[in-house]
Order: sequence, then C-alpha cells, then structure tokens
Amino acid sequence: MFDEGKILPVDISKEMKKSYIEYAMSVIVSRALPDVRDGLKPVHRRILYSMHELGLTPEKGYRKCARIVGDVLGKYHPHGDSAVYDALVRMAQDFSIRYTLVDGHGNFGSVDGDSAAAMRYTEAKMNKITLEMLRDINKDTVDFVPNFDGEEKEPSVLPSRFPNLLVNGSAGIAVGMATNIPPHNLTEVINGLIMIIDNPEVTIDELMTAIKGPDFPTSGIIVGTSGIKNAYNTGRGKIIVRARTDIEDINGRNSIIMTEIPYQVNKSKLVENIADLVKNKKINGISDIRDESDRDGMRVVIELKKDANPNVILNQLYKHTRMQDTFGIIMLTLVNNEPKILNLKQILVYYLQFQEEVVTRRTQFNLNKAQARAHILEGLKIALDHIDAVINLIRSSKTTTIAKNGLMTQFNLSEKQAQAILDMRLQRLTGLERQKIENEYGELTRTIKHLEEILKDKSVLLSIIENELIEIRNKYGDERRTEIQIGNDDINIEDLIDEKEVVITLTHEGYIKRIPADTYSSQRRGGRGIRAMATKENDFVEHMFITSTHSRILFFTNKGKVYKLKGYEIPEAGRTAKGTNLINLIPLDTDEKIQAIVSFKDEEINRDNYFVMATRNGLIKKTKINQYASIRRNGLNAINLKDEDELIQVRMTTGENQILVFTRNGYAIRFSEKDIRSTGRNTTGVKAITLRHGDIAVSMDIVDESQDVLVVSENGFGKRTHVDEYTIHRRGGKGMITYKVTEKTGLIVGARIVKDEDEIMLINNSDVAIRLNVSEISTTSRNTMGVTLMKNEDKQRVVAIAKIDCSDDIDDK
Repeated sequence: MFDEGKILPVDISKEMKKSYIEYAMSVIVSRALPDVRDGLKPVHRRILYSMHELGLTPEKGYRKCARIVGDVLGKYHPHGDSAVYDALVRMAQDFSIRYTLVDGHGNFGSVDGDSAAAMRYTEAKMNKITLEMLRDINKDTVDFVPNFDGEEKEPSVLPSRFPNLLVNGSAGIAVGMATNIPPHNLTEVINGLIMIIDNPEVTIDELMTAIKGPDFPTSGIIVGTSGIKNAYNTGRGKIIVRARTDIEDINGRNSIIMTEIPYQVNKSKLVENIADLVKNKKINGISDIRDESDRDGMRVVIELKKDANPNVILNQLYKHTRMQDTFGIIMLTLVNNEPKILNLKQILVYYLQFQEEVVTRRTQFNLNKAQARAHILEGLKIALDHIDAVINLIRSSKTTTIAKNGLMTQFNLSEKQAQAILDMRLQRLTGLERQKIENEYGELTRTIKHLEEILKDKSVLLSIIENELIEIRNKYGDERRTEIQIGNDDINIEDLIDEKEVVITLTHEGYIKRIPADTYSSQRRGGRGIRAMATKENDFVEHMFITSTHSRILFFTNKGKVYKLKGYEIPEAGRTAKGTNLINLIPLDTDEKIQAIVSFKDEEINRDNYFVMATRNGLIKKTKINQYASIRRNGLNAINLKDEDELIQVRMTTGENQILVFTRNGYAIRFSEKDIRSTGRNTTGVKAITLRHGDIAVSMDIVDESQDVLVVSENGFGKRTHVDEYTIHRRGGKGMITYKVTEKTGLIVGARIVKDEDEIMLINNSDVAIRLNVSEISTTSRNTMGVTLMKNEDKQRVVAIAKIDCSDDIDDK
C-alpha cells in the first residue's frame, strides 16, 4: 500500500503546462538559440572550449574527432554523441559556415549532401580565427559556471573578440520559435561596429552603407534589397538568392553554366531536380546536363537545344528549381537568457556592450596582477636598501615564521612582501639584478597608470576595442562573395539617373547649377575662353568642380557647418544660364556663405579616410570621414572656428598623405599628415603655417610625388613647379617662397597638384571660363612668376580654378 502522507494531489492539466513550459525554456536557453554576445549555442561553445583545453591550436597537430566528442560529452554536454559530432562537422564545412571555426582533416562532407566520415576516422583542430573567440578567456573576461555534475567549470559565454553572431550566422528551432540569422562579411560587420563607436547615433540606413547584406559561403546572388532592409530594421525579412550563371557557346550551342548556388542548397539534388523537369517535359529546350565540378570549383553545364532561348530557359529554372531560393531571416537571439528578435543595430550595440565588459574585466585582471607584482617589488627594494639588517634579522631568527614576523614589524612590510624576501635568491643581491628590479618596477608603474586610465575613461576603452577590431579585420577580412543585385522593388530616383561627369558651378551670390562636363571644349593656352554662365551684376563664379551625378556633395560654410546634396539634386541648366539659388536647396542662414565643397562616392564613407580642413588663419584639422555620414537637412557642425577665421579648403585623405598649404603672398609649407592628430567634428584644429603680417592661407592640397604644383595668380599668370622643390618641414613653420608675387601678377588665387594629362579651368569675375591642358604650361622653379594662362581685360581678375582629371576617376575640386 502507498503511504498516504507522501502522495500529493496534482491537477494533471496544470502539471502538464508547468512541465512543458520548463521543457520549452530549457530547449530555448540551453540548446536551440545562440547568445547575442558570442553567437554560439551551448554545444558549439562547449566544443570550442574543449578544443581549447586540449590545446588543439592551429600550429599543433590534429586530434581524432572521437577524442574531442568524448571530452565534450564527458565534461560538459551529456547528450548524444551524434549531436556533438554533427555540430563539430558543421563548424568545419566551408560551404556551411562563412569563416570556419574548426580545421577538419578528412572527409567532412560536401555540398552534394555527402555526410562526414565517422568520428573515429576524422581529425580536427581549431582554426586561426577561432583563437579570437577564446582570446583572454583565462583573464577573468567571462563568468565560469559549474557543469552538469558540478565537477568541472565551463564558460557561460566566450569572449568572442569578433561579432560571430552576424559573421557566421545561426539557425535553430526551439519550442514555438525559430532563429535563422544569415552569415555576413567580417570586414563589413566590423566597419559597422566602428561606425557605432565613432557615432552612437548612427541609423540603420547608415549602417547599411557598411553592411550591404548577407554574405553566404556558397556566394550566389541576392536579388533586391527590400528584404534586407526589412530584416535589418525589424529583425524579420525574406531575401531571394539565385545561382550564378553564365551563357556560353559550346560546340555551336548555347549552354547555361552554373558556378555558384544558393546557400544550403544540395547541388546533386538540384541537378537531379533539373533532370526530372526535363524528363517530365515541364522544361523544354535542354538537351543535356553535366556536373563538371572539381577541386577547383563548381561547374554545372546545362546544354540547350539549338532553337532554345537561354534567357527563357533560365527563368523557367529559377521558377521551378532551387536555382532561385528564398532565405527567411529571423534574427532571434538570447539577450540575458531571454529570447528577443533584434534589428541590426541592436545586435551590434549588444555586442559592443559585451566587449566593453570583456576589455574592462581583462584590464582589471591585468591591473590586479601588475599591482600585486609591484607590491612585491616594493618589498624587495626595501630589503635591498637595508640588506645587512635583513640578513642579520634572518640569521638570528630561529624559524621562518619568526623571520617573517620580524621583517613585517621592523620594515613595515606585508606578509606577501616578507615571504618574497625570504624566498629571494642570493644572486638578486648583485648590482645587475638590483637594476633589473628597478627597471621592472618602473615599467610596472607605467603599465598600472595606463590600465587605470582605461578603466576611468570610456573613450580610451572604446578606442582599444576599435583598434583590436581593426586588427582582426585586417588579419581575417576578405572580399564579399555574395553579389547584391537591384530588384524590381529597389527602384529609386537615383537608379533612374545615369551616372555621368558634370561641372558644378556656384556663384558668389549663391547661384548653383550643373552642366555636362563635355560642354567645355579644350582651348589653347592664352585663349579668351567661352562664357560660363550669366550672372547678376557684380556676381561672379566662386566655386567650380568636376563630380558625378551620383556623388555626395558636401558644402562647408564660413560658419563651420556642412550641408549635403546628391549630384543629381542640383538642377541642370544651360551653359549660359544663371542657375538656381542655393538657398532653395539647402537652408543657409542669411550671413552664411559656402567656403569649400567636397564630393565623393557613397562607398568611400566606410573606408579609413579623413577630411583635412584648412582655414584662412592657417589652421588645419583632420577628422574621419564617417563622422559626416549622417548629415541632417539643417546641416551639421563640421569644425569650430575662432573669431575672424573661416574655412578655405577641404580634402579627403588616407591618413598617410603629405599636405601643402599656400598663402596669398606666395608662401607654401609641406608637412606630413601624421603631424595632425585626428579629432572629432566639434574641434578647432592646429596650426598649419605661421602667417606673416597681412597674409592669409588661400589653398591646401595633397602631395603626389610624381606630379607638379600649379600656382595661379589673380592677373591670369601661372606656372608649374615639381613637387620635389617643396621640402618637408614640421607643421607650423613659416613656409618657403612658392611664387614671385608682383604688381604684374597679382596675389595668389589658388594652387593645385597636377599631372600632364590633367586639364584645368580658370574663371574670372566677368564669368569667362577657359579650359587648358596642363602639359602646355611651362615648368619653372618656385621663385618665378610663370606665364600668361588667361588674358584679362581691365579690372578683370581670376577668381576660381578647378582641376579636371582626364583619367577614369573623377578628381574633383
């Protein structure tokens, strides 16, 4: 009989509900969903940690997979061995994971659906990039928790020094929910993280200029961007992925050649499916299909009949086979053990917060270690300073304990310091060893100061994270594999406008227009030019540059603000037309005037480029270009200007360039861009050149060793001088003579770095423009006045110059 005291009455429906919820949460948290911090499920995390414990680093030999699986099962993951081995195999398949975490040796399956060999035959070790997942794990960077039986400790998360969740993606089915995060390109994702570090207010649309979309290991083509945008903004979306195909003529017949397939598509089943469609006459026009893939790559040949239209057949294949596949994105992940659907920015922000914690804990660990060692060295220094007394005390002590207590009492030492003195070898008494202690203590003092600075200043902490991410990007980053093509739902106004070179002109009174660049035909040096545009009385063209209809154009004003337009947003007008008042396009204040204009392509915003800005008072400033990625309609503060100063020029640089600054009275200075520390938008800059009385800076350009310096004066004179004649100086000097300024030549208008193939445009205050070949301008030394480039009538003077680069690139300015 049952003991009635041990029997509890239970409502079966409530008990089932409670038990099922507990089971569901166990599956969600402990099996099926990845953590937002390291992008791993528990089984993958345990496999990598076991390999770390076994010492299976890339430079060492392979170990049998059966040994690895056995370790994982016995210590951390008491489930079926096939589940563990399947997870290990997937991390080694370069067609399943974008950046493989396991280096497999043996048969690990194929894109044709072949399964891996048994674990007793295959071997594995960690890949190089996997070391970044585990880096600093022994420096208290993450929490360790008891394993299933309490006998071992395992990490609750890996330090994951790169954003593995987005980089390698994840897929899993839990109870009542599923996740399907596609893999991405490492370089793009890290560039997105850097954008957030530099500008925490960056939008998802701006992040998408860095992170274009998923990047699958099997390449393929994504058609359309609307699904990507939905996924990145809401956490859910569908994208269409197509096989990459080419149409070739083989033996007089058209053939469709398939070289890439959509992600997670079985190639052999795809070929069988196509063959079945031909056999069942659902697709007509295919005469043969062959799989010619080998170790050099994929190649499936679909041979067509003579009268078949290859484009029609290709569309039928897209419709009826997985040559076109839909990938459903669900960015569901665990945040503090709670399943959440996150958008793109949220995933990156959570990862950055985790990295802040990892680096903070690592820094605290290193600080504690350094302080403990410094504490010991302080004790050793005291002992060395009183070595005779210490020796006498130790010799007169009957026991170690008495000696230790004596040291602590007589010399005010801690127990650890006293023990270190007792453990000290006699060789440490030599002068050389004493100096080593002094040197080590000095180095530790500097280290402690640096570590404390990291813990106190978040900007220093973020700078370290950014530098380490850049290091990983440079070491492991590669080119995008998956191409993204415009779909029918991606049509926007920019897609409908041809990209072409245009001339943008802006007058002193603020009238702007764009003209096709080929409107101006080249003329001989000394010609009188053609009329550029009609202007109001006393107005004249002040800015003129070459750009593209699709380029971004940034307008920097005398107040240090910057505004943005696209090339096509500037109305096109005839050669002699007045143009549109700029105030109709951007909201300029009544006392705000455009001082500098820079144009660049959208893709340049995410490169490690800078804007270098020069001011009238001879100051210069360098700021990362991505600081200007998001510019509101009302403008953005670009530079802080001191009283009576204004912006004169802006150039885009790589961070490794040399700079030339020119003044109105004919002086110039050349210095390295490295002399300028990169600062944020809201800064003033540093001195580029020390100006003489009555002088101002008029131009700034980037040095090219193979090119010349072209200087133009207001009376139409100009000359070329090789850039070698401008020696490098430290920033802030008075400069050297660049032009012999006389009453005949007039003051300097501007200067440009040019080559023979370039052409330049000069425009005077009567709105007359002339286009010249640089090769026709004489080359002379610095201290000369040059030759006549443009003949001017009385009271006419040159007011603007622009360089036309005749290469394929648009070099504005």
